[in-house]
Amino acid sequence: MRSTFHGLEVAKRGIFAQQTALNTTGHNISNANTEGYTRQRANMEATTGIPYPGMFASKEPGILGTGVQVTDLQRLREDFLDLQYRNENKTLGYWEQRVDAVNKIEQIMQEPSDTGLQKVMDQMWQAWQDLSKDPTSSSARAVVRERSTALAETFSGIYTHLQTIQNDFDNVVGVKAAEINSLGQQIAHVNKMINDVVPHGYTPNDLYDQRDVLIDKLSKLTDIKVVQADNGMVNVTMEGRDFVTGYASTPVAAVRNGATGFYDITLGGATLVPTQGTMAGLVEARDKLLPETLKRLDDLAINLTKEINEIHKTGYSLTDIQNGTGPSNLPFFVDATIVGSANPTGANKIKVNPAILASLDAIAVGKQSSVGNNENALAIASIKFKIIPPGTGPNDFKEATTMDDFYRNMVGQIGIYGQEAARNEKNSETIVGMVENQRQSVSGVSIDEEMSNLVKYQHAYNAAARAITSTDEILDKVINGMGRVGL
Repeated sequence: MRSTFHGLEVAKRGIFAQQTALNTTGHNISNANTEGYTRQRANMEATTGIPYPGMFASKEPGILGTGVQVTDLQRLREDFLDLQYRNENKTLGYWEQRVDAVNKIEQIMQEPSDTGLQKVMDQMWQAWQDLSKDPTSSSARAVVRERSTALAETFSGIYTHLQTIQNDFDNVVGVKAAEINSLGQQIAHVNKMINDVVPHGYTPNDLYDQRDVLIDKLSKLTDIKVVQADNGMVNVTMEGRDFVTGYASTPVAAVRNGATGFYDITLGGATLVPTQGTMAGLVEARDKLLPETLKRLDDLAINLTKEINEIHKTGYSLTDIQNGTGPSNLPFFVDATIVGSANPTGANKIKVNPAILASLDAIAVGKQSSVGNNENALAIASIKFKIIPPGTGPNDFKEATTMDDFYRNMVGQIGIYGQEAARNEKNSETIVGMVENQRQSVSGVSIDEEMSNLVKYQHAYNAAARAITSTDEILDKVINGMGRVGL
């Protein structure tokens, strides 16, 4: 027959197994609010049985149970959900950055509002219209000059603020490049720690969690692919190129481009062009969205000032009439960066002619050498409704349009970009949220479930302890009670 001491070993294994399960459950509860923590489970199996010896045993040996053991501490996580989350996360990162860029542009444009460029242009056209009603009025001339100065300042202010945003995005590109480099180094470091223990038979679940948090953060910044490697390590590629291999990380840096003045991103010294994620959104905003907006603002400013100048140069000012000379060929606007009377060459280079700033009499209101003639002022006021033909020059309009329609189309296009970005951001947020909820349903810690497990494991532990007590009583009877009949 079997040894009585066998029961002690079986119960002892039960206590150890349930204690491990209790400790694992406590670990889960302790990390219920830890970012990226994956709940763990102590998997148990019956230990290998032994033949049941006995005097009257059958020829076929029986199997005697030897108790239970914890085979592993399983990390409850689905790789497919991780892959899906990271694929959607990079899309969300891109659209979030796109929304941010468009919102910043819209805040600067301030359209429609009483302080935007459209309102300032309308006030200038109205000032010319009012001047045409009383060509000799000094106050009307002063209003034209002030409204025109306000127009130049508004153009310059919008342009300068847009350039500031562009430079800010460039600085963020540098910061994000450093962040990507840091995440790569951290992933490689965790890889090394994992590689140090896995070959010895350990399962470093908490290190796996730390690495997954880093990879999740990286996935929002750029396009990455994660491949399992030896000894629990992973290899990470970025935009199809090696980034983290084992416990080595290829450096990512932001290098100033001498031609553009902006940062280029490099991976291992070679230029890297991000195509997805937050980095792609930043680079696209810096290199495409903002330059397009600045270019259209330049085109509007250059064409508007050119049209006004062409008419103003053919008109008579009070100074011309008083001197008895012909039109003085005086442009109303000049380029603030060029000495002389050149037409403005950019939205941030508009300046009212110093001669007009010095004397209101220099404003050419008439087409004839008559003090009361207002034809020139009317012609300038009518530019608001003039259809400008398309041209082939670098700053010409590409299609026939009025000044107002061109600007409205520019603002409308920004609005369309914003609507598209907001819609896609919302869709991406919904998808990422759904996938994350699925991940949490698998990997997240449920306090109710863990409390239920605590009760279950505690009862099993108590029962195993009771089994030891019972066996102890049996052994006490055998050792201390047998053979003492009559004593």
